[in-house]
Formats: sequence, structure tokens, C-alpha cells
Amino acid sequence: MTDPRLPEPVEKSDRGYRQVQELCVKLRRSGRVKYNWFADLSRQGYFTNTYASAADFITRMKRFYRADLWQGADSRCEIWAESRSIASVILADCKELAVDLYPCGGFSSLSFIHGAAESINHSGDTRPLQVFYIGDYDAAGVLIDVSLQRELREHLHRDIELRFERIGINEDQIEEYDLPTKPRKEGDKRSQHVAYSVEAESMPAKILRGILRDKVEALLPENALAVAKVAEKAEREQLDFMARVYLPDDDGESSHE
Repeated sequence: MTDPRLPEPVEKSDRGYRQVQELCVKLRRSGRVKYNWFADLSRQGYFTNTYASAADFITRMKRFYRADLWQGADSRCEIWAESRSIASVILADCKELAVDLYPCGGFSSLSFIHGAAESINHSGDTRPLQVFYIGDYDAAGVLIDVSLQRELREHLHRDIELRFERIGINEDQIEEYDLPTKPRKEGDKRSQHVAYSVEAESMPAKILRGILRDKVEALLPENALAVAKVAEKAEREQLDFMARVYLPDDDGESSHE
């Protein structure tokens, strides 16, 4: 909405934010925009899951079963994004391709990066780690991925090779996709070679997702996704069988021998 080339752009300020927010509320309450078209990733509830039986547990959990896409890959992969809004655009693709997604929230905290590195260190997987990064192209944004790469390297075990690539936004993409630019912030002395700013959200979602998928799928074994889906179907059928085995009979006893 802050794209200056729109007929009626919204200013990038608290007032502009409130304007968009109020309009979105009206559109949702009127039914013109579905509630589930929005995701609030900044808040979460806490729940305790309970189950009627072992059969109920298996039946409800089978949808979470995923085959390991990366078992035969030469490397492992993670996606890091500067903001939660960008993360929400690519979340479904990351889930399908079974890659971890980390929204930085700008310059990421040391605790966040250390925790991500430690999860890899403790996995016992010493394959190279490929990190793909997506963030704004502006005076601060071009430094965030540099800082992230440095900190990840600091906390990963030395026997794990780190491969890092910024896949958006970069100067070539700004020209190729004619992305809208804005003047750099006055008074910001960082990255003097950056003459303007381009937000990652300005990249059309379809294009951004396509770039991401091409990069990630190039690391996977051939037809890995299709093979995994066949395996998942067979394994879920096996879980269905297990659920039936655990169904109690009329005497309250399970039917398995």
C-alpha cells in the first residue's frame, strides 16, 4: 500500500498504518475479505491436547506425518527472512519443502541465532548448511544478512560448512522486476552506496515464492517431493490400520492380539 506508483498510496507512517488497519477491519467485518486471509504471527495461544484413546491419537496425528525429503540430499537448508510479513508469504512453501524458516525481525538477537545454530550442532548432521536469506534492500537491510552470516558462523561447529546466499532483494531484481523504490532515510549514515530503499514486500508474492522454490528444489534429490508424497500416503494408511487395531471392542478391550 506504500508503493508510490499506486493511484492512492499510503504514507509509511503510524497514520498510514492505522489507515490500512482500519480499512482491513471494515473489509473483514463486511465479509468482502475472508478472516483467514490474514495471519497474526506475533501472538499465540497455549493449549493442552488430550485424546479419547490411542486410536484417537493416531487418527488425529497421522496428518502430521512427513517423509524425510532431505534424507538423500548433499546438504541441509534453512530460510531466514528479515520480517514476519515476508515469512508469512513463503511459509506454506517452506512447510511443503520441509525447510526451517526463521523470521529475524530486523537485526536478529544473539539468543535467536545461537538457538538456531545449537539445534543444528546437536542434530549430529554434519552436512553443509545452505541458508537462503530474504530481506529489504536499504541502508540497514544490506547489513542484516552480513551480521546474520557472521553470527551463524560464530556459533556453528567448525566441521559444518556454512553456505549463505541472499536471494532477495538484490539490485538485479530491482531492475528486472521494476520494483518500486523510495528515497533512503535522511540522516542514516550506513551503507552510503545504497542510493534508495526497496522493501522485500514489494516483490510480487508469486515471483518471490518461485525464486525460493527453484533455489530449494535444486538442492533436493530428483523427484524427492513426489517420492515423499507416495511414501507418506502408504505410511498414513499404515497408521489408519494401527488405529483400527487399537479400537476397543464391546467389552472395552482393544482388538489387537
